[in-house]
Amino acid sequence: MTSSTATGRDAHGARSAPRRWSWAWLGVMPFFVFILFFLVYPSSTLVIGSFQDEAGHFTFANILGLSDPYILGAYEVSIRISVYSAVGGAIFGFLLAYAAVRGGLPSFVRSSMMTFCGVASNFAGIPLAFAFLATVGRMGIVTEVLSSIGLNPYDAGFSLYSVLGLSLVYMYFQFPLMVLIIAPAIDGLRQEWREAAENLGGSFLDYWRRVALPILTPSILGTTILLFGNAFGAYATAFVLTGGAISLVTLRIGDQLGGDVGNMSQGVGYAMALGMLVIMAISVAGYTILQRQSERWLK
Repeated sequence: MTSSTATGRDAHGARSAPRRWSWAWLGVMPFFVFILFFLVYPSSTLVIGSFQDEAGHFTFANILGLSDPYILGAYEVSIRISVYSAVGGAIFGFLLAYAAVRGGLPSFVRSSMMTFCGVASNFAGIPLAFAFLATVGRMGIVTEVLSSIGLNPYDAGFSLYSVLGLSLVYMYFQFPLMVLIIAPAIDGLRQEWREAAENLGGSFLDYWRRVALPILTPSILGTTILLFGNAFGAYATAFVLTGGAISLVTLRIGDQLGGDVGNMSQGVGYAMALGMLVIMAISVAGYTILQRQSERWLK
């Protein structure tokens, strides 16, 4: 009885003891401050500014202004380039990741490739635009070499300053990102699954059609959606490479907010950014849902 009473008293004392403040919160405070000033505040500013006129009064005119063919065309071009680069980057990145993970290559090849992908996935903006201008621009090294043998790509209709050319530039940082994200999923395919398929009389194609591909499909689709969002939000590369000649929604937002167009409207710029924010949120949500489905098999 005494023992049980003491135990209950200890348990009661433990429950009633006040919780001590943890100093670990000081370590994460910079993170919350960063989120507040660079995510929450700008996002709230976009939402509020999208429903205000120049005098600060509530209005739907900015949202209705998105139906302008000029703005809709910018969204269309941005979506096309994002789809092209996302699909191309996903296919090439998946094949490269599979060759590195399951191709039986030496370990240093995989580590070197992952290091390169980590650098290349963040290589964008002005340096990337200059690199492509110096290689496959009209006076680039590769263009000059091909021209010397009569295979000038610009004579055949190719242009680095077109939708197709910009999609090609975007793929430079798209496929490394695909490799970084999909490699762990490919690595999660268990050897026992393939051996079981072979023991049941299944061929290599049967294994991929019935086992590997269904397991990897959520990861592949989710990463492709993430690549779409990554390309949709790009700004500096397209601005430097094309000088604004290609109408992208990010460039048009810069025009509206920077006052570089005659019919400049800050409210319309906020509304365009809000529409872009919605598309990005849908992309992230789709990626999160698909990743949760793939994690059931790849744990």
